[in-house]
Amino acid sequence: MSIDFGFLYDTMCRLLVAVPATLAIFFASLVLGGLFALVIVTMRVSPYWLPNRFARLYIFVFRGSPLLIQLFLIYYGLGQFGVIRHSFLWPLLREPYVCAVLSLALCTAGYTAEIIRGGLMGVPIGQIEAGYAIGMSGFKLLRRVIAPIALRQCLPAYSTEAVLLVKSTALTSLVTVWEVTAVAQDIIRQTYRTTEVFACAALIYLCLNFAIVRVLGAFEKRLSRHLRAPRTPAPASASTHLVRAASR
Repeated sequence: MSIDFGFLYDTMCRLLVAVPATLAIFFASLVLGGLFALVIVTMRVSPYWLPNRFARLYIFVFRGSPLLIQLFLIYYGLGQFGVIRHSFLWPLLREPYVCAVLSLALCTAGYTAEIIRGGLMGVPIGQIEAGYAIGMSGFKLLRRVIAPIALRQCLPAYSTEAVLLVKSTALTSLVTVWEVTAVAQDIIRQTYRTTEVFACAALIYLCLNFAIVRVLGAFEKRLSRHLRAPRTPAPASASTHLVRAASR
């Protein structure tokens, strides 16, 4: 079986045209989902019964049900309610791109909220008490002590969630969003060459995820640089001491 490099090159060029759409969906979902997650985690750690139970239910629903079903419910289901069709939100909610971003954001918010909660629970209580002891206010303690430590502990798990979110953008092709997977399916319908097309698409997703992991890894390394032990010079060997003594 010979490899048709011309077809692979043409396929890759056509798929790369759709990469900006994939990245736009990813970043919009990531930012919106992060904002939702901050609200959910605030309710989740609340001592009050109602917001705490609502956050628990939200996390249970969006983590326990398939993303594909959530996407179909938002894209096909919202239009069945007259109150939504006649509201000011309908011009937005009838757009496939908006529904796709909203679905991904709501789903990733459930996972991100639990990641953030885990990071908050990992903050040593002694450091919080030390902050109060030196007179820090609640906001200053959050900004200077709790948030940096929690963020540093969240990043490894959050990088995994970001990778999963990139791969989840492929599902938006099922609601007519023209991104990498949708273009790949269109090429397959025209050429019936499944393996080569999906191999090119997979390579694009691998490159995107590699870049995201490297960026978040560099950010985590920057936050943790004070925890790494300083490098100590290696002890000089006996021959080095003899050479130094002879040169004096």
